[in-house]
Amino acid sequence: MTNERASGFKGFRSPVCPEPVFSSRVKVKRSSGARGRVGMRNTVAVPESPGPVTAYLEVTATGEVFPLHDEVVIGRDPQDSLAEGRFLCIPEHTISRRHARVCLNGGEYFIEDLHSFNGTFVLGKRLRPGVWHPLHDGDELSISSTPLAFHSLLVPPRDSAPAVIRQTVDATQYARPLEGPPQTEDGDAQGVIRKLHAMAQVGIALGAVTNAATLTEKIMNLIFELFPRAERAFILLRKNEGEVPVPVAARWRDGTVEDPEQLRISRTIVDEVLNRKLSILSVDTLADRHFGCQESIVAQDIRSVMCVPLLLEGEVLGLIQLDTSSDPCAFKGQDLEMLTGVCAEMAVALKNFQLYSDIERLLEGFVRASVQAIEERDPVTAGHSFRVAHYAENLARAVDRTDEPELRGIAFTEDQLREIRYAALLHDFGKVGVREHVLRKEKKLHHAEMRLLEQRFKYACACLERQAYRKLAELHCERELGLTAFREEKRRIEQGLRDEFARLDEFLAVIRRANEPAISYTERSHELDRILGCTVDEADGVSVPLLSDSEFAALSVSKGCLTAEERKQIESHVADSYSFLILIPWTRDLGGVPAIAHAHHEKLDGSGYPMGLRGAQISIQTRILTISDIYDALTAGDRPYKKAMPLEHALDLLDAECRAGRLDARLFRVFVESKAWAAA
Repeated sequence: MTNERASGFKGFRSPVCPEPVFSSRVKVKRSSGARGRVGMRNTVAVPESPGPVTAYLEVTATGEVFPLHDEVVIGRDPQDSLAEGRFLCIPEHTISRRHARVCLNGGEYFIEDLHSFNGTFVLGKRLRPGVWHPLHDGDELSISSTPLAFHSLLVPPRDSAPAVIRQTVDATQYARPLEGPPQTEDGDAQGVIRKLHAMAQVGIALGAVTNAATLTEKIMNLIFELFPRAERAFILLRKNEGEVPVPVAARWRDGTVEDPEQLRISRTIVDEVLNRKLSILSVDTLADRHFGCQESIVAQDIRSVMCVPLLLEGEVLGLIQLDTSSDPCAFKGQDLEMLTGVCAEMAVALKNFQLYSDIERLLEGFVRASVQAIEERDPVTAGHSFRVAHYAENLARAVDRTDEPELRGIAFTEDQLREIRYAALLHDFGKVGVREHVLRKEKKLHHAEMRLLEQRFKYACACLERQAYRKLAELHCERELGLTAFREEKRRIEQGLRDEFARLDEFLAVIRRANEPAISYTERSHELDRILGCTVDEADGVSVPLLSDSEFAALSVSKGCLTAEERKQIESHVADSYSFLILIPWTRDLGGVPAIAHAHHEKLDGSGYPMGLRGAQISIQTRILTISDIYDALTAGDRPYKKAMPLEHALDLLDAECRAGRLDARLFRVFVESKAWAAA
């Protein structure tokens, strides 16, 4: 499966070049009425000391120029987070907010498309998002439909005299695994070459492996190639500084693997290596006065042994031991030197792995702390992002194992699984910018709005009562009613008041029912129409509506509890998440995190947001995240605006979305079959 990522160039520096041809402010001539005009300022401001100008971009249609230093972002809206002179603003509606980026690296300029909607083109060819493309002097670019030209001021190096090639060696033969053990004696030249070949393999293994477990396995294989007379090998490592090293790998030449926890080792030899930091070679161990009397050596029938510490800057990280029970002279001095060199390389690699693990833990902690901080703004939905990440990773692993014909070609590496997990954890990060009263809205009317409406109904009752009794008093003054007539008129008026109060109570009950949010689309209640035109007269004759137009609009929402304006605010969190995530200098293996998170509300039929993507425009990783996100939104615990939905009902709703062409039915089948929602 193709997975597009940024190359992760870091540490851009401006190379040494001639004096810049631009001053700190560049004036350009504007042509009136030119087609394709981008609306840049007549004067392009450049910071006083950002480094020398080494290239510039020219807007083909207008002749405007923008000087380049080490990096510039091209987009529609100015970016406050970027220094002046590092953002080229082209205010065209077809250009994305952050559309593309041009960077200087190693004396050469590259351009990257930042997952724009309308694309970035070089010499008519559309660039793949996140992939760096080299630029050369005179290259014609298109940012959406805006044409640009790239001009470089870098002076190419002078051609040196051609080298005379006297001998060639196929270097690839030293990068391939050895085929079988050496067949020559140690003193033979061919045997030395094969050992050097194996040492090269050690260096390759150290550079290519990204985890300690795989490293130990590869080192174990190479050890038996380097030392054909070794019968057994094991590795001890310290898990934490100051602790006693413990066995992590043990194997015999025939491939038999020993359980490290059950491994019998000679503490005499191990203690000697760890305490004195010496590499030990013992020939005919049983006859050795230093070791021969040790019970552990006799019990294991060790005849010849090499034990070397994994030493780095005075710190012992562990050790490697090779031994044999058949040949008392299996190892020689040069073997000990070679094993010591292998251990020195392995110690450096192990230390690097520790630092790499520390960085990974730091990133993991930062991501989790960021998600925790966002979710604390709404305690009701706390845990949502962590659950979605768990479901998404489970589903991705299930897709990797499935026999579904249409998904059989999809496979995820561990790095890609981590990329999906981080995208799932951070997919709602943009909600930090959503106002809290919108984010935590429980009903169609906010709590304060409902309280105000209820007070208005109480005020209406008071107005009716005041008007009725005032009318009774005026009638008594006008007709001088007798006691019986007065009581009869009072009874009639109070009956009318009770009827009006009952009518208002009925209206308020209708409003309270309409105020409850619906999970799926429902028809608007026409009972609200009767209330909309009702008013109550105040003392000064002014009529006050019982239900305002804004309240009526909010209560008429057919799904959920958000008005159109509030939903727009909530939906903006997707773009805000993306704007935040692309500012993080992700490594190459995590370069797809912003794009995966950005599209998690897109639907296959184009009905999603924010870009309205369709079908193949939505990556498999994003489709996995979308299913996981919707499932958790449906089944999460009781919330003020909805009850937790039973599992079967939630799966039925997801199935309906698949049949409507909005979600990936293939992935949903795997989701159900694997029960990706289950706890680990």
